[in-house]
Order: sequence, then C-alpha cells, then structure tokens
Amino acid sequence: MSGRKLNTKGRVLVNTTVEQQVREYYDHAGPAYHALMGQFWHHGDLEAERAGLSPEEAAKALARKQIDAAGLRPGGTGLDFGSGVGGTAVYTASVSGANVVGISNNEWLSAQARAYAAEQGMSERAAFLTVGDEDYKTLVAWPAGSLDMVSFYESVCHLPEKAAFFTAAFRVLKPGACLVGVDWIRRPFGEHLTEEQIAPFIGPVEQVISIPRLGTLDEYREMMSAAGFVVEAAEDLYPDVECWGSTPPDDGQGWGEYAGEQNTVIHDGKRVLDAARAAGVFSVARWVARKPG
Repeated sequence: MSGRKLNTKGRVLVNTTVEQQVREYYDHAGPAYHALMGQFWHHGDLEAERAGLSPEEAAKALARKQIDAAGLRPGGTGLDFGSGVGGTAVYTASVSGANVVGISNNEWLSAQARAYAAEQGMSERAAFLTVGDEDYKTLVAWPAGSLDMVSFYESVCHLPEKAAFFTAAFRVLKPGACLVGVDWIRRPFGEHLTEEQIAPFIGPVEQVISIPRLGTLDEYREMMSAAGFVVEAAEDLYPDVECWGSTPPDDGQGWGEYAGEQNTVIHDGKRVLDAARAAGVFSVARWVARKPG
C-alpha cells in the first residue's frame, strides 16, 4: 500500500508505503513517548488502574495476564512484535524465565530497548532487532514451529496488512503455543453507532498517528481464526465505559506541554485521541489465540 503523502517535515513523499510512514512517525513520536511514558507504552489492566496502581504497574498487570494465558515458561522463546523501547519485552523475559526477542522497524526504538535491557541486567534473555518495513508479513527469519509465544502490544494497529501478520505468527508458533495481543480498536458507543457516526472521531486518530485503519474486536478475532488459530479470549478491556487509561483529559502526563521535535504532531495526537475517547468509540482490547496442537 502506498501513496503520495506529506511527512512530518512537510516534504512530499512519492509512493511512500504505510510501513515507511510508521517508521518515520516514530522518529519523532518515539522520543516523545519515551519522555512522557517511560518504558511501558501500552494501556494497563482496568482493575489495576481503578485500584490506584501507576501506569507502569497497570501495564505490567495486563502483560502478566497475557504471559500467564500463553503459558510461557523458562527455556521457552517469545517474539514481541512492535516492541518499542522494550519495557514489556524485558518484563516478559523477567517474569517468565523465557528468552524474548523484540522486533521493530525503527532502529532508534531498538537501540533504546537494548539499553534498557542492559540496565535491567537482562541482555542475555531479551534481545531487540530492527527488521524490514514489510518483514511482518512473513517473519521469515524464524523457522516454522519454532516459537512458544508471539505477542503484540498496541502495534498491529499500524499494519496495513494485519491478516498477513496473523498468518505469519501462526506459521512460526509451535503447535499448542499462543498468540497474545493488546491493541487499539474502534467500536460503536452511546449515540455513535454507525460507521458514519464513528468515522469523524476515528478518522483523525488514524491520520495523525499513522494508522491505516483501526480494526474492531471481531475483525481481529476473524483474522486470527482465518489464519488457523483457536481464539480463546477476545475482550474489550473497557466495556461500557470511556477508555481513558493512564491519559485522562486533565493531561497529568504533560502531552499538551511537550516541547520536543515535531511537538505539534504530539499535541494533535493527544487532541484527536481525547475526542475519540470522550465519544467512546476508541477502546483497547485483548486476544489470546492458540495454534491447535
């Protein structure tokens, strides 16, 4: 998928792939996210948030739920797709005793993740690789049936060909092993029930944050099933409530005050996400899908 787009510096990009746009987006969003959220970038467990746990603690609680569902054990190997600056991949290796490889198509992210793994004394069990923009379609670097878990945390939403990733994940997993994931979704909520009513809120999120299309809970489940998985869990993590997570409209994290490079894109992202969250049409979901044994 390609098109004639403007990059964040205002230059015209001819025949730029969506994947390249995402890589370039994280050239500036990566440092901003790192400054504002630290090592853990995904939403957390709602019960943990309501209990007053920090965003990092709540994120770890949700990751632990996914690790336990996958049954990752010492001596196993997990692949974390879209591993960002490495927080969740390092945590996964730490609590499971397994080896975890995180992959991203942005070297700045991978470098930060390696540094974090070294700081945590986890470099021997948590490694981070920068892969090609479209390697997600095949995961060809891994042999068939070689992995004990594939995970993703709010990263597949950036892929234009999500079904190809699920097919690749099915190939590389061992029989009986799990794909576990957390991702952004669109959904009907309140008075916004049709696609026409949802689009004015979700469209700007997709445009500003380099997302080709936000999927739904059921679309992900259907793609996983089509790839061959048995889907054991598919749930909206914020059922019947607005999905604010650790980024409430009072902006305690300071998104509106961020003054780094390309800060207007970060400010715009906060603004359009707030609108979609307030409308209720943005949420986050989790899935557990097992390759039949």
